[in-house]
Amino acid sequence: MSKHKPSSKKGPKVGSGGVRRRRLEGRGPTPKATDREYHPAYAKKKAKEAEEKRNEAIKIARAGGKLPAYLKLEPGHELIAGRNPVLEAVRAEIPLTRVFMVSGNVTDERVEEAARLAAAQGAPVLEVSRGHLDVMTENAAHQGIAIEVPPYDYESLDNVIESIAELETPGLILALDSVTDPHNLGAVLRSASAFNANAVLITERRSAGVTGTVWKVSAGAAARVPIARETNLVRSLQELKSNGYFVVGLAGEGDVMLDNLELADMPLVLVTGSEGKGLSRLVRDTCDQICSIPISGDMESLNAAVATGIALYEVDRVRRKGSR
Repeated sequence: MSKHKPSSKKGPKVGSGGVRRRRLEGRGPTPKATDREYHPAYAKKKAKEAEEKRNEAIKIARAGGKLPAYLKLEPGHELIAGRNPVLEAVRAEIPLTRVFMVSGNVTDERVEEAARLAAAQGAPVLEVSRGHLDVMTENAAHQGIAIEVPPYDYESLDNVIESIAELETPGLILALDSVTDPHNLGAVLRSASAFNANAVLITERRSAGVTGTVWKVSAGAAARVPIARETNLVRSLQELKSNGYFVVGLAGEGDVMLDNLELADMPLVLVTGSEGKGLSRLVRDTCDQICSIPISGDMESLNAAVATGIALYEVDRVRRKGSR
C-alpha cells in the first residue's frame, strides 16, 4: 500500500478565504491621500499648514504682536477708525466706551478735539502702539485713532410712530427692502439726516445692521436719525398705513415720476429695494404707488443709496416750498 505524498504546490490553505474576509471587516473606505500619514501628500499638507502658521505669526509680530487682554473689544462692540469718522461720531455724541490713540498722535487738531470731546463724555482715552491698532482695525486706515462703540440700540416702530405724531410736520420714514450693503445703509442715513427724514426702517434678516462701517459712512447720522428694526417689512408697512402713512416704492418702472409725486407733502414712507433685485413682490403689492426717477437712457438703474437720496431731496424740496 503506497503512501500519499503531500503536495509541494503552493496555494491557499483550506478555509483561508474566511480569514481574509474577517481581516477586511470594519476597515471602511480608503482614507484620502492627505489623511494617510505614510503618504507624501500628507507630508505636503502638514508642511503647508506649518508655513501658514509661521506666516500668520510673522504678520502678527510685524503688526505689533498679539493683543493684550485689556485691548480686546467686548462682544458685539465695533470700532470706528480714522480722524474724520471718529471726530464726526464724537461730535454727534454717539455712545462710546473707549478711545484708542497711537502715542504721539495728539499733534493733529482733529485727533486732539476727538479725544477731548470723548473724555468730556466720560470715555477713557488709551494710548496704544501703531502695531496694536493695526491689529485691532484689521489694518484699516485708522490714522492713529479709533473709538469703541457698543451695539446699536434700535428703536421699535411703535415708538417711532408715537414720536413723529408729536411733531407739527407730516412724518417721513425711509424703509429698506433687503438692502444688505452697510455702505448703502450708511449713505441712506446720511441723506436722511440731510433732508429731514424722521426715521429709517430695516428688517432683522436679509438687511444690513448698524456696524462700524455704517457709523463711518453715515458721518454721525446714525446717532441723529432713529433706526427701527422689525421682523417683517410688509407687516410694518401695513401698520404705518393704518396710522395714516402713504407708502411709495422706488423703482425704475414706476407709474408716476418723482417730480409728479402728489403724496410728497403727506405722511410718507419711501421704500427702496435691494441692490440687485429691487422691491420684492409682496412689498411692491403693499405700496400705494410706485415712483420712478427720470434718468438718462444710457444708465440702466441707480444705486439704492443714490436713488433714496434723490427721492428724499425732492420730497424735502416740495415740503419746504409748501411751507412758505
